[in-house]
Amino acid sequence: MSLGQNASKNRLRLWLRLLKTTNLIEDELRRRLRNEFDSTLPRFDVMSALDRNPDGLKMSEISRLLQVSNGNVTGIVDRLVDDGFAQRRTVPNDRRASRVHLTPKGQQEFSTYANAHKDWVNDLLGRMDDAEVTTLFALLDKAFKDETE
Repeated sequence: MSLGQNASKNRLRLWLRLLKTTNLIEDELRRRLRNEFDSTLPRFDVMSALDRNPDGLKMSEISRLLQVSNGNVTGIVDRLVDDGFAQRRTVPNDRRASRVHLTPKGQQEFSTYANAHKDWVNDLLGRMDDAEVTTLFALLDKAFKDETE
């Protein structure tokens, strides 16, 4: 096997390892959200998007940010509203459109989820020290320089 073929094969193996690692972490986060909060990762993601946008988001904006269909977002937002965690507010000058906001109850609930999520990720990646994390960041930035800017 030539050097070029070996490098290509190693890059493919790296891609598969990155994908496997991502899937393992995501599966564990899903499990913990379900077990500790009776919640889901998509619900967490919607709440996170709303938390980062205190002026609210239109449904289409949530869909675009999370790269999921409007139908998926609608069901999640409906349940958040039913649970008192979010509310829809009509957009001035456009009665057909609304922006979704976290309620104070939703902000408090998300804060609990986010703190647990941070601890879980820290736990799952805790085998790497700070220098290794910094190195991995630099290597991934190098691989995807144009996409991360």
